[in-house]
Amino acid sequence: MAELTQSSIVIEADAALIMDIIADVEAYVEWIPGIDSATAHGVLDNGRPESATFVGNLGLIKDTYTVAYDWSESEVSWHLTEGEMLDGLLGNYTCTDRGDGTTEVSYSLEVDLAIPVVGMLRRRGEKVIVDSALRGLKRRAEG
Repeated sequence: MAELTQSSIVIEADAALIMDIIADVEAYVEWIPGIDSATAHGVLDNGRPESATFVGNLGLIKDTYTVAYDWSESEVSWHLTEGEMLDGLLGNYTCTDRGDGTTEVSYSLEVDLAIPVVGMLRRRGEKVIVDSALRGLKRRAEG
């Protein structure tokens, strides 16, 4: 797997609201740049999606890919189960209540492509994905 790209942001909302926004994967097209469509599959006991299929521009490539989720109260992680141009994808959102009505949200991402790409370009693409998703999540939660 590739090297981890990580960033975080402070959002003026509680972790439960933020996790609800993250769990609404079909709405990603409204707040995550590059996601053209998102379809949730299955519902777990906690009401969260079991998996989801996305079509979008991952910065370097356009792909259709499916991920499976592992949910907890304040964290979600996912891994690639199927992709056309992706060989591997690991991601994670972690919400930490700061005790003042705000939540720190950390997002980590590792991407492995089926085609050779210079590491610097791949990392730059990951950084764009992570930062734009965090900014979109902040706008969505605070809006």
